[in-house]
Amino acid sequence: MESPAIVSAQEWEAARQQLLGEEKRLTRARDALAAKRRRMPWLAVEKAYAFDGPEGRMSLLDLFAGRRQLILYRAFFEPIVYGWPEHACRGCSMVADHVGDLAHLNARDTTLVFASRAPQPEIEQVKARMGWTMPWYTITDDFDADFDVDEWHGTNAFIRDGDRVFRTYFINARGDEALGSTWSYLDMTALGRQETWEDSPEGYPQTPPYEWWNWHDAYGAPEPAPEWLAQTRRGPRGRAA
Repeated sequence: MESPAIVSAQEWEAARQQLLGEEKRLTRARDALAAKRRRMPWLAVEKAYAFDGPEGRMSLLDLFAGRRQLILYRAFFEPIVYGWPEHACRGCSMVADHVGDLAHLNARDTTLVFASRAPQPEIEQVKARMGWTMPWYTITDDFDADFDVDEWHGTNAFIRDGDRVFRTYFINARGDEALGSTWSYLDMTALGRQETWEDSPEGYPQTPPYEWWNWHDAYGAPEPAPEWLAQTRRGPRGRAA
């Protein structure tokens, strides 16, 4: 392996600053893309889809668990997948390994679930074996074919208006590689992170950043003290975050 040049601390910092400018441009471009996603037209879901879960048969609307938005990842786990029944697809398993605590998504009125063709007993076994805790349902009909995930993994985003469900966005292939954090999942939804700095259509729900953030076991607890919020806004070394 041929290593890059070995330089002084000043030269290294200059090179880092040059790349930092490119990183900031990439961040702004990513924010602009997310803003366009929030302006995507919605597609009404007219068919009634059924899933099996730990509590029995459920509709697509049921998967929202009462929240406004639903993110559904189609994971390949079924008899034709290598590793069955001890393992799901290797790539889908890596995606599952990256999912953080769902309380943060839930705090933004958003539910994340996985769905596969595998029966529930096998799903529960592989979840227990791998330490996964996300809701994971069994596809029983044409949902995978209708939503572009019958032959490949993919992530669909939905929103509901009362009992009506709409498809709002879809990510698959290498796009799934970037998912896994609370932020990346929210950025693909119709409502986004729901923070005041975002470029969102008029009337979309928004609250100041930081103020809704919490420990994953403390959502629903009493509001933080004002001095804690002030400290959070200052950020590291007293700078505005």
